[in-house]
Amino acid sequence: MRVSTPLLLLALAVASGSASSGTDQGLEANRANPIRKVVTMLQSMQKKVEAEAEKEQALFDKYMCYCKNSGGDLSAGISAATGKVPEVTSDIEEGEAKLAQLKEDLKQHQVDRSAAKAAIAEATALRNKEAAAYAAEAAEASANIAAITSAVTALEKGMSGGFLQTSGAQVLRKLAQKVNMDEDERQALSAFLQGGSQYVPSGGEVTGILKTMGDEMSKDFAAAKSAEGEAVKAHDELVAAKTKEIEALTAAIESKTLRVGELAVRLCR
Repeated sequence: MRVSTPLLLLALAVASGSASSGTDQGLEANRANPIRKVVTMLQSMQKKVEAEAEKEQALFDKYMCYCKNSGGDLSAGISAATGKVPEVTSDIEEGEAKLAQLKEDLKQHQVDRSAAKAAIAEATALRNKEAAAYAAEAAEASANIAAITSAVTALEKGMSGGFLQTSGAQVLRKLAQKVNMDEDERQALSAFLQGGSQYVPSGGEVTGILKTMGDEMSKDFAAAKSAEGEAVKAHDELVAAKTKEIEALTAAIESKTLRVGELAVRLCR
């Protein structure tokens, strides 16, 4: 509470006048004077008001200093943040582009991995089919070559009659009907296979025919065997390459799936 200056001066003047007119009165009368008490009270109040005013001024000055400093810091912070907006925007756009690219990569990796698995399955099915065909061809070729070899041996030893009673002779009879050869040779071979124990080939004609057949069949069988080996090798190499590709794609899928999750969290997606 503030006391106005005119009121304070009036009270002091009254107190002063009263003191002058009462100089001849005793000390006790002065102390008992009510005006004096009012003056004393007002003086005390003035001191309190001035002290409070000083405190308020100090608080006010402190507050203004705080506002000035805080305002400067806040303004600097706002300016700094505003300056970073383009950078943050660029980072977000870059992150979104990376996220989109990673998702596209994942799709392509999954397509490529499925294609690699399908290639292995297709190649394996074809290899199994080829292997079965080769096994049948090899069995037939082995039987034919063995029959020819037995026939040549029997003819050279003069034991053709005994050979004609074997299963090898049955194999040659079927072979003579489908093998590609000169017609005269076919007739000579058929005559031998249908003849009795007294049949003796003229000048070893049938022996020569059989040896030629055996050589050609052995050559064809060796070529087929080599081709089968190459096919097996090619299949194994394909499966190994595709398996390695699948492993690499699987690792890439796992890695990029993790990166997609982390980037999505950063972008709050």
